[in-house]
Amino acid sequence: MFNAIVAAMLGLGFGATAGRISAQAVKRPSITGIALVQIYVTNPKASEKFYEKELGLAAESSGCNKELLVCLVLNDHQQIQLVEAPSPVPGNLIAKITFATPDVEKMRSYLLSKGLKPNAIGASEKGVRHFTLHDPEGHAVSFVQLPAAKPVGKPANQISSRIIHAGFIVHDRQAEDHFYEDILGFHLYWQGGMKDNVTNWVSMQVPDGTDWIEYMLNVGPDASHHSIGIMNHIALGVANIQTAKQELLRNGGKLTEEPKLGRDGKWQLNVFDPDDTRVEFMEFKPVEKPCCSEFTGTHPSPQ
Repeated sequence: MFNAIVAAMLGLGFGATAGRISAQAVKRPSITGIALVQIYVTNPKASEKFYEKELGLAAESSGCNKELLVCLVLNDHQQIQLVEAPSPVPGNLIAKITFATPDVEKMRSYLLSKGLKPNAIGASEKGVRHFTLHDPEGHAVSFVQLPAAKPVGKPANQISSRIIHAGFIVHDRQAEDHFYEDILGFHLYWQGGMKDNVTNWVSMQVPDGTDWIEYMLNVGPDASHHSIGIMNHIALGVANIQTAKQELLRNGGKLTEEPKLGRDGKWQLNVFDPDDTRVEFMEFKPVEKPCCSEFTGTHPSPQ
């Protein structure tokens, strides 16, 4: 009976229709890395001093959209953008993470084919095209089609020239995995926690590069403002953590802790902006075997 039904469907053209649909399936374009991270701030002058003076990041001289306070350049394809926090101030001060793709139109079409609802494609004052949607837990995610890279100068006091990851609190890993892994093609880079048998951090690497996002799990509803700022964070890659420490001190930065070896086997140093958002300096490669799980992706490099 089943074979007869299939034969009848093919005779009516169902097989040809299925073939056309398959041929027209939208393929996901590549996602090469983090292009920019927007951070909410409540004290613009203090925050600009932290990011420009203490971290040594240069402000973009033109093309920074009017709704942004300042665009801070790390390299020819990455920025940190400061945005004045709305009222009431949200708990998560990582306002948006933007990923680079070579074709925003195809990326938007792909996401629409998966039943998602990205907004319309817009353009910056420089004509850079982008669009935004939200992941299952409401984090703003954008995709941008970057223009051809142009060399940018690095200030003498710039400590890092590379965003390597951004992290945010996640309550439902399964839902986030469906979005980032099943739909966007991210893959596990490393996972671990303070104890070997508890997973607190999940690093999901972009499918066509070495940058990653980090799920920060098991954060309770009564977490303090400082604890939330620790979890919702960005990480800047450095070749040597002790050198980064000395550069930070020369720039007038103040340490609240010393460099430490993370559970992933990489040296790190945490500092905090005036709103308690954590900026994590992290060495590109581990110096010892990580806890909890092996790395399953390529480590980042300075460029």
